[in-house]
Amino acid sequence: MCGLIVMEPNNYGRQASVAPSESRPPMNTTSPAKTVVITGTSTGIGLAAAVAAARSGWHTVATMRDTSRAGALREAAAAAGVADLVEVRQMDVTDPASVTACIDAVVAEHGRLDAVVNNAGAGHVGTLEQETVEDVRAVMEVNFFGVLHVTKAALPHLRAAGGRVLSVTSVGGVVGQPFNEAYCAAKFAVEGFMESLAPVAATAGVAVTLVEPGAVASEFVNNIGVDVDAMTAAAGPYGDALRKYIGHATGSFGAAQTPAESVVPLIDALNADRPPLRVQTSDQARAFTALKLTDQDGSTVLDFTSGWVS
Repeated sequence: MCGLIVMEPNNYGRQASVAPSESRPPMNTTSPAKTVVITGTSTGIGLAAAVAAARSGWHTVATMRDTSRAGALREAAAAAGVADLVEVRQMDVTDPASVTACIDAVVAEHGRLDAVVNNAGAGHVGTLEQETVEDVRAVMEVNFFGVLHVTKAALPHLRAAGGRVLSVTSVGGVVGQPFNEAYCAAKFAVEGFMESLAPVAATAGVAVTLVEPGAVASEFVNNIGVDVDAMTAAAGPYGDALRKYIGHATGSFGAAQTPAESVVPLIDALNADRPPLRVQTSDQARAFTALKLTDQDGSTVLDFTSGWVS
């Protein structure tokens, strides 16, 4: 199972550097005009989630930083016969003003907001000695603080609707993985934040769910912009380990889900009366995260991931 290179798609691609569910109330579904905002919908999981949500009857506000990249989404929505239920809007999750403006406009025009799917993210391959703290901070800004900006802006409206927050993290938000330090740190942070928020939000009628994909064949790899030869040449003492890791990560695509397959559990959670706190998108993702959840001293995980680089 690969870490970074097989996770969720995003609109924020940057050059990589080496460097308790029973208590949740059911959602208010008295109105047929259920509205969901999904971030990072130009490619991959976000695009597939937007189309699938519309097909299941949601009015879907599909957001992306650059709306000029909406062509593939519009074509997919038209092909699925749901173009009238998919609305493209601009949102930069790293800009609180952009987030607030988008969320407020959606509520003003549609009268409610029933769900948010935090999907936008940025890929990053690197290790600490070979990159700057600013590089790590930039990864956190998109993958962690972007989720917080959207969730904070949406929560008052979700309380009013008895709605829900779904955040797409990664198996890399459960198991730390070589050369994914910053990325896994950001996804770990989302997991911890949302797991802590969940019981508090439930007291106000809002359900929280974490969606953990494993390997997904999408544009995410291309968005990272990895030049393997250049990266390994610049990696110094970590070059051999990096090349082995990339070989392992590339091999994981033999069992990769398609984006459409990966969003089935997400849409199930979106529509469930009482969605779970945490859901994995495949049997492989369930098996991988189980390593961590039963590994009290960390030795099983460390032995497993060490095999990727040595």
